[in-house]
Amino acid sequence: MKIEYVKIDENHGVITVDVEEKDYADNVKKQLKEIGKKHAEPGFRPGHVPAGLIAKKYGNAVKYDEVNKLVGNAVYDYIRENEINVLGNPVPDKENVLNPEEKDFKLKFNVGVAPDFDVKLDKDVHIPYYRINVTDEMVDTQDKALRRRMGTQGPGEEVDETALVKGVMTELNEDGTDREGGVVVENGIVSPQYFRNDDQRKLFAGKHVGDAVVFNPWATADGNPAELSSMLNIDKDEVEAHKGDFRMDIKEIIVLKPAELGEEYYNKAFGEGKVADEKSYREEVRKMIEAGLEGDQNYRFTIDAEKVLTDNTGDLSLPDDVLKDFLLSQNEKLTPAQLEEEYPSIRKQLVWDLVKDNVARKLAIEVSEDDLMNTARSLARNQFAQYGMTNVPEDAVERFAKDILKDEKSRPQIARQTSDMKLFNGIRASVTPDVKEVSVEEFNQLFAPAAE
Repeated sequence: MKIEYVKIDENHGVITVDVEEKDYADNVKKQLKEIGKKHAEPGFRPGHVPAGLIAKKYGNAVKYDEVNKLVGNAVYDYIRENEINVLGNPVPDKENVLNPEEKDFKLKFNVGVAPDFDVKLDKDVHIPYYRINVTDEMVDTQDKALRRRMGTQGPGEEVDETALVKGVMTELNEDGTDREGGVVVENGIVSPQYFRNDDQRKLFAGKHVGDAVVFNPWATADGNPAELSSMLNIDKDEVEAHKGDFRMDIKEIIVLKPAELGEEYYNKAFGEGKVADEKSYREEVRKMIEAGLEGDQNYRFTIDAEKVLTDNTGDLSLPDDVLKDFLLSQNEKLTPAQLEEEYPSIRKQLVWDLVKDNVARKLAIEVSEDDLMNTARSLARNQFAQYGMTNVPEDAVERFAKDILKDEKSRPQIARQTSDMKLFNGIRASVTPDVKEVSVEEFNQLFAPAAE
């Protein structure tokens, strides 16, 4: 078998494979022999079918498969051994004919080749890095959320935004009188903070034990049968018949009492001995917010880094025609017209992928098992934090991180995330980040669609 590569221009090449009968004959005989062992034919048991009959019936199909397999492996091996930077996959030439009646074949494959280029990556390259200012108001909001998360529930004097209200719920007529034979819930419970209707929520605000509130359960749940069934203690099939008002005679109010500032709370929130007083507590809260914002800030940096580096690289020449043929061959449902519409965005992503690969080689980016574990630990801590667990023991974090990496679905995602993180950390260390202090509002505006 002979393989030859001819480079047509910067982005195109042709691989020609000359196949002779001796290259595939042994494999064809082997496959036909296996078929003879397993297949029965009329009048013959498996293993007793004459070789000539097997060859006549299956020979051409086996030859076709073996030649395809041989050529495919040879082409990919040639590309790898000769380090041809192919984009997509080799596309069989439209004039290729694999006639099983013939013995020798000449097959051609069009290949799209990535352009040679270099990404400028030094301190002369400036990329914006937006850092969000953490205000006292943000610290106050986070403090309130932390203290509520670590607070306790207990009897309250009046209904506030956290309240759970208990009492007797009685169905009413349109004139406000008790409905005869209507629904009465002796141990009714409602939580106004979860009402879907603001007007209904306001009816309970500031009420006290002993007060009566006329409200509409149907409106609070926006007619959701499951919620109404639970609230009114009736079957889901019955809720349609109870769309009117109810009176709730309040018997008990349970409110969330935020944790009070002090040593016990400080230790619970940030660990033993890390916070001594309110001043250092607020500083730790500020650091917590800053750490939480770092991911958003770094994400914005990836967007700006992509733009700056691709703009600096300039317009790359790509084998667009070969790529389009490849994409159409990969998706039978994709029409040429659809491809023309979608190709600009596909091409843009491909250019960025090439730029990233170039930078990764330049920075010698490699991902180790330790790198994956560090990412998994970070994900574990973030998941614990979402449930208010900000001071989780390291052994628990370690166990959770190992479990994350064992998940076959999670591991590839973590690998990509880790690789990108190392890449952009390397970019940030290599260029000059232009740090810009912005407010949350200004930062969010960076993601707003550009005005037409």
